[in-house]
Amino acid sequence: MFNIEEELKKLPAKPGVYIMHGEKDEIIYIGKAVVLKNRVRQYFQQSRNKTAKIEQMVSHIRRFEYIITDSELEALVLECNLIKEHRPRYNTMLKDDKGYPYIKVTVSEEYPRILFSHTMKKDKSKYYGPYTSAWAVKNILELLRKLYQIRTCNRNLPKDIGKSRPCLNFHIKQCKAPCQGYISKEEYRESIRKAMDFLNGNYDGILKNLEEKMLAASEAMEYEQAMEYRDLLNSVKQISQKQKITSSDIEDRDVIACSCDGPDAVVQVFFIRGGKLIGREHFHLNVAVQEEKKQILNSFIKQYYAGTPFIPRELMLQAAPEEEGLLAEWLSKKKGSKVYIHVPKKGQKERLVELAFKNASMVLEQDKEKIKREELRTFGAIRQIEEWIGITGVKRIEAFDISNTSGMESVGSMVVYEDGKPKRSDYRKFKIKTVIGPDDYASMEEVLRRRFEHGLEEIRKEPDGFGSFVRFPDLIMMDGGRGQVNVALKVLKELGLVIPVCGMVKDENHHTRGLYYQNKEIPIERNSEGFRLITRIQDEAHRFAIEYHRSLRSKDQVHSILDDIEGIGATRRRALMKYFKGLDEIRKADIKTLKEVPSMNERAAKQVYQFFHKEEG
Repeated sequence: MFNIEEELKKLPAKPGVYIMHGEKDEIIYIGKAVVLKNRVRQYFQQSRNKTAKIEQMVSHIRRFEYIITDSELEALVLECNLIKEHRPRYNTMLKDDKGYPYIKVTVSEEYPRILFSHTMKKDKSKYYGPYTSAWAVKNILELLRKLYQIRTCNRNLPKDIGKSRPCLNFHIKQCKAPCQGYISKEEYRESIRKAMDFLNGNYDGILKNLEEKMLAASEAMEYEQAMEYRDLLNSVKQISQKQKITSSDIEDRDVIACSCDGPDAVVQVFFIRGGKLIGREHFHLNVAVQEEKKQILNSFIKQYYAGTPFIPRELMLQAAPEEEGLLAEWLSKKKGSKVYIHVPKKGQKERLVELAFKNASMVLEQDKEKIKREELRTFGAIRQIEEWIGITGVKRIEAFDISNTSGMESVGSMVVYEDGKPKRSDYRKFKIKTVIGPDDYASMEEVLRRRFEHGLEEIRKEPDGFGSFVRFPDLIMMDGGRGQVNVALKVLKELGLVIPVCGMVKDENHHTRGLYYQNKEIPIERNSEGFRLITRIQDEAHRFAIEYHRSLRSKDQVHSILDDIEGIGATRRRALMKYFKGLDEIRKADIKTLKEVPSMNERAAKQVYQFFHKEEG
């Protein structure tokens, strides 16, 4: 048993990361320390003034662990990675997980392309951005195709020149067809150079060129052509001179401010590139009521900039973060050049920070009702379910379902909900291996056994690992009543696991009417958020199982072991399934019994018998 007092004495006087575990051994808080021995002890000292959030968190700690590092900076990096991986309950967490698109120029290719990219990779391409919206990137790419007629295909040029006809883009004058050799390599690369000048914000040349062409076409009374040039000219003017190539020699700034209202906070970020405001974005956070802005901004900077490849030269903040110096060092290391953190006190910069704060306050006010509704749909719904069945601490729910066609070829599904929302990355599919025929209980037993045996095996191999099955649920929800619940309890008991199991009971119209828990059916309010969440979980488990089954049928992947027996086709296979309760009964049957199955003759009966007894022979 973990003795907190004894373990506190063993803490080293070194920098590192500490990890707090709750009642069910779940990770509830992750922090970093310059000196682990001093920092972790502070949580358990009665004399210290602690916030309500910390008091509550400490009351749930059942054990802690730690990882030592060589420096505080290494501890910060590790802390960011672990928080992103585990999303602990008591850490201030970003609700948003947004990414920003880039424009990618494949300069390493002989005939480069200009493409949309979700990420900035370390390759030989040049990247422009990040942009604040995919819509803006697509508009710019469309304009570049019209202006410079750059190819978008993935043909291998010059190897594939002349091997196929030019595509539609050539015919609508959005590509000069280098695939046909209609433009020389030198001319094409000149077009790429001009396009890159455009992306770098050098618009004077193209504006002058388009204006000259528009006037020339107008004087020649080619009015349709003149209108096309006019539209292009207007489009170029509308594209703001904001986006710059991401390199360290261009000064960029992010302006960051937050607004709070109880447990809700909004952080507003203004993106300034090349001295111009190019866009803004806001982020919702869950915070403790007593958290100060310096703490909120500190958490935001660590989470946000840990996940974006672009770091500006300067952060202008509403308040200095708790770890200002360390954060500046960390950001500088990520960027590869010096990053500054400032809190402006006067002038235009201070007014810009104030503007960011006003925008954050406006968003928070507008989204307050939306946030409350979302809280009710998720956390509120979970609290109702906990109240109905008399348990607490539910974060992760797993639900299981079985799908088959006419009782044959069953598959199973596992869906996962965390904090009332689907976690699709943890969904799992199971093709039933040991059960033949319409036996949902046996199929469910196989699915549950495989799921939890796999999880236990992963834990044995790597106790602190992040395997796909290593995280166990706080509540299991079965698509059915007493029978399915008892199947789950049987499997858990045999594996030595204690996890609450709840059945989602349906009425004769296949609508959820209540929950089956601890040998009794519990009625639930049909107009409640808890009821709606249960219905969503039930429908999702059913949908996922059916979707998997359909995909297998469409690929002809549903396969019975009986298909491997010579002379046993679909008709005899169905007859065997109908006659016997399962694969074990078919395996145990003698030739005489097998002959009694409709459509089976002596030769077929011998084939089946010999197939299952060939090892004995």
